[in-house]
Amino acid sequence: MSTAAANEPATTADPQPPKARRQVLVALSGLLSALFVATLSSTVVSTALPKMIGALHGSPTQYTWVVTATLLSTTATTPIWGKLADLFNKKNLVQIAVTVFVLGSVAAGVSQSPGQLIAARALQGVGVGGVQSLVQIAIAAMIPPRERGRYSGYLSSVTALSTIGGPLLGGLIVDTSWLGWRWCFFISIPVAVAALVLLQRTLRLPVIRRDDVKIDYLGATLIASGVSVLLIWISFVDSSFAWASWQTAAMVGAAVVLLSVALWVEARAAEPIVPLHIIKQRTTVLAILGSLAAGTAMFAASVYLSQYFQVSRGYTATEAGLLTIPMMGGILVSSILAGRLLSRTGKLKPFVIVGSVLLTAGFAGLGTIDHRTSLVFMSAAMLCIGLGVGMTMQNFVLAVQNSVPLKDIGTASTTVTFFRSLGGTFGVTVLGAVLARQVAERTAQGRETARGAYGDATGLVFLIGAAVAALGIVAAALLRPVTLRTSLDSSETAEH
Repeated sequence: MSTAAANEPATTADPQPPKARRQVLVALSGLLSALFVATLSSTVVSTALPKMIGALHGSPTQYTWVVTATLLSTTATTPIWGKLADLFNKKNLVQIAVTVFVLGSVAAGVSQSPGQLIAARALQGVGVGGVQSLVQIAIAAMIPPRERGRYSGYLSSVTALSTIGGPLLGGLIVDTSWLGWRWCFFISIPVAVAALVLLQRTLRLPVIRRDDVKIDYLGATLIASGVSVLLIWISFVDSSFAWASWQTAAMVGAAVVLLSVALWVEARAAEPIVPLHIIKQRTTVLAILGSLAAGTAMFAASVYLSQYFQVSRGYTATEAGLLTIPMMGGILVSSILAGRLLSRTGKLKPFVIVGSVLLTAGFAGLGTIDHRTSLVFMSAAMLCIGLGVGMTMQNFVLAVQNSVPLKDIGTASTTVTFFRSLGGTFGVTVLGAVLARQVAERTAQGRETARGAYGDATGLVFLIGAAVAALGIVAAALLRPVTLRTSLDSSETAEH
């Protein structure tokens, strides 16, 4: 797609001519292929982990680190990729991120020990962080906000399909004798390579050349270190050590010091990794709050619904994946329909309000479940969650992208994504601790079997999730009503 095509004048009848639309869709094919395999890599291992660690003779701690290593590197590098996108060629950066992901996938697939697998997953996470953030940035750089709603549905659908469908695919792979767990990593490589070819042939993005580029290495190091310490703490608290312990005090204290120093550095850096003037904007703050709610919902639903169906209801990994189809269908339908309506009206606020209400209602419904709840009722609740996620997750990012000039689009986009990922990680980990404690207490009292206790305790987890999702309603209600602009860039100063 050419830049000229992206900047063709809009008309009321057809804001984007068919030829330009086809060019955008062709360019999107490579971006969405890369996004699909990157997101899939984080979820496909969930059902395969026991066999992976068993085959490599790993320990329970190493089991946790196979997941944590990817999460750490993905979250910690997200703001760095965003800043690099504001300084360098976005197309080249997307290709670099996909290449890093492929190298990490190959290394993970050929690992001969748990240590090698953990290191490979960390490398893979660096690529995942780049792909997830840069795809949104690339789309923002070639499509005006008003038209972006038309395509954000595809973005939400791909993310939802890979996030929720990953465990299903992982279960199928490890249950197929002639494949084995290594194909959880190998299966992504052909698609990623195809995405690289498509990106090279179809992606055309405007390049803003700058001779005075300065990279804030100190700020990047401090932010990555502070976030890593926090994520390590939240990953092990209540399992390896207590919430009230010297380990908690040391790790939380170190994170606070590192992030405080990072804040001081960012306020004085010539090219800060996270510009504070963007963080201070009302739209950005509210979008972060809304994204935290949507991110927690997405992560919690994919993790705990799969476990509920397998542990409490006795379904296989494949069957558990199939039972979440109402949620995937809801995301697919709502993201596409809401995106098209958003492009037609240009009004963002009504969609995020309705989506936040549906999200909260769905979680409130799941908050009433136990180990005997009707699957029909659960399907209706999951449908509400899917509809809510489809209408909110990408649209909160779009609200921020609409409020900043093109030169800051990378940093603004990844700032929201970063906090969504960080908040979702914290939320899921805390909910996991609540679930484990509830199951232990119920089984210790001897009133329920482990299977029944798990099913009954899951309802409390989703009830807490409903309270978190309600924050999204507050954020959506407080957003200022705006009409999405029809130009790629804005000559107006971003709100302060």
